[in-house]
Amino acid sequence: MPASPVSGVDRRLFLTSLLGAAAGVTGLSGCADSSAAAASKGASTAPLAKNVPAGTSLKISSFQNTQQLQFRLAKLGDPPFKVSNWLNIGAGPDVINAFRAKSLDLANNAGIPPIQAYYQGFDAKIVAINVTRKPNYLFATKPGSDIRSVEDFKGRKLAFSQGQAQGVVLLRALKKAGLKYDEVELVPLTSNQFLTALQSGQVDIAPLGNSQAPAYLKQYEGKGARVITTDVVDLLNLLWAPASVLNDPAKAAAVAAYIPYWAKGQVWTYEHPDVWNREFYVKTQNLTLPQAEAITELANKPLFPPSWDEAIEWEQETADLLAEGGFVKKFDVGGLFDHRFEGIAAKSVPAEYRK
Repeated sequence: MPASPVSGVDRRLFLTSLLGAAAGVTGLSGCADSSAAAASKGASTAPLAKNVPAGTSLKISSFQNTQQLQFRLAKLGDPPFKVSNWLNIGAGPDVINAFRAKSLDLANNAGIPPIQAYYQGFDAKIVAINVTRKPNYLFATKPGSDIRSVEDFKGRKLAFSQGQAQGVVLLRALKKAGLKYDEVELVPLTSNQFLTALQSGQVDIAPLGNSQAPAYLKQYEGKGARVITTDVVDLLNLLWAPASVLNDPAKAAAVAAYIPYWAKGQVWTYEHPDVWNREFYVKTQNLTLPQAEAITELANKPLFPPSWDEAIEWEQETADLLAEGGFVKKFDVGGLFDHRFEGIAAKSVPAEYRK
């Protein structure tokens, strides 16, 4: 994909290029208007069933098989429903397409994919929140780069994924550094293209997850690559599901029953870094133990807020930030949250993990 600057109308076309023609997006500004009504109406307000009906099943995302491993190591047992498929899927655009294809019922993402789904006219709701207080991403330079700070991004080519957390982290970092969008070149890519783009010199900078940086530096630090850390955080780690799933009383009950497993799995991982380093990072990600330890030292303590007020405020700021750049139109994000599930995660964990 050729590197090119992005500005004006091109920004509004990013969603189409990133999320694909399969999503059926044509003319973002019109889609935003029509999707607003859809996103505000779709979810049921019926009380959640206390028990999951027999025979209920869900298809759940588990990127790199993380969830199954957490549940097994934490000895959480099986949820009170059938998981008919664990999908090794994580990127927001891929999750949205899987939702549309009805091959996925419940997914774990950051805050930006629900906003993008809204602008595709696809109705999905947030059902659980984990807030993160420390940065999960840093900025990696291409080999041989002289960039040493975010201020040095001016005039450079930056890997940008509007539909993923990495894109929002980049926009927030630029804003904090006082750089305007037309002072940089935003190159539209998805996160699975970032490493290749850096290696080839297609971009000067790409946001990488903390877990990706050690392997990248091991290969390219000797060739002049480096990482730039900031205090910019991506606050939300969430579970979300299509409104059609949440409108099914049996599936909604299963979603509610799954949330404590999701929350407890993250708490167990945080409390057992030595086991997680060996069983996940070393055995499944092929990292060395020192690399794994460096990652878990940066790990966020999971925090599950009883109230979603801060999460909604953050999501609104994110949507507004995209609107300021001309990527989307402004809208009220309140309709993205299904409050029937508010507090379930918090009630399932010890008090120290409640926000």
